[in-house]
Amino acid sequence: MKRTEVSPGTQWLALSLLPNIGAKTLRNLLAHFDSDLNAVFSAETAELRKVPGIGAKTAREIRNADLLRLADEQAQWESCGVRTLTAADALYPERLKDADDHPPTIFLRGCLQPGAWKKCLSIVGTRYPSQVAKILTLQLSMKLARAGVAIVSGLALGIDAAAHASALEAGGTTIAVLGSGILNVYPPQNRLIAGRILKSGALVSEVHPRLAPNAQRLVSRNRIISALGEALIVVESDADGGAMHSARFAREQGRRVFTFRLPASGNRQLMRDGAAVLPSDLDRALGYLLS
Repeated sequence: MKRTEVSPGTQWLALSLLPNIGAKTLRNLLAHFDSDLNAVFSAETAELRKVPGIGAKTAREIRNADLLRLADEQAQWESCGVRTLTAADALYPERLKDADDHPPTIFLRGCLQPGAWKKCLSIVGTRYPSQVAKILTLQLSMKLARAGVAIVSGLALGIDAAAHASALEAGGTTIAVLGSGILNVYPPQNRLIAGRILKSGALVSEVHPRLAPNAQRLVSRNRIISALGEALIVVESDADGGAMHSARFAREQGRRVFTFRLPASGNRQLMRDGAAVLPSDLDRALGYLLS
């Protein structure tokens, strides 16, 4: 079998997994080659470099892509319950698709139904929360889950783990967006929670299912966390904490950003930047968030 004889889905996946090809560059490729993926993989380097966003390195990566090996890997992932979703798939979340920098492909593992994407709120925060912040997270996530809201977070230690665990405790739906592959759950301390999420929600990632995390991937996944939610709640964060990336992405995506009036430096920064302050009376907070 030739590399141009694999399925269009595998060809699309090969392009979307390349580190320098996002939604915009992929659109440029398709426009240049009249949506002919065979033509993309048959093209010479010089022709590929005519596409905006395709440099010499990326052109070489396209030329060297091992499509046959990737097709075999896809079959292995599917046997582990991994679904591969492109923006054309019905289960690909509309709210994420609306983001300019949405992933061309996402990987999903779990029991999530298409309707679960419709009512989501994102909750993030520090890995080392104060006792007050942890209690706020547990109680708010439980109330939202009982109100039929799917809780989106990043499966990190601290606030993220508390948000997921509380949604599960309430019998609700929760979605974990990973900075690693969904068959290589990170951090390992939260693999038990991840296993529970698979039974009533989903693990989501844009990277190769077996890939390890790195700093860039952990930052990049924050734009997916913020895009999936109707709004973002930063419970507690330092000014240089990872949750602040989610807040920045949320503002760029036109999402509402909420926080609590806590003394952490990130909370103070968010309030200066215009984030709405949630009351500590969580029944009132629920009204703000669901209105």
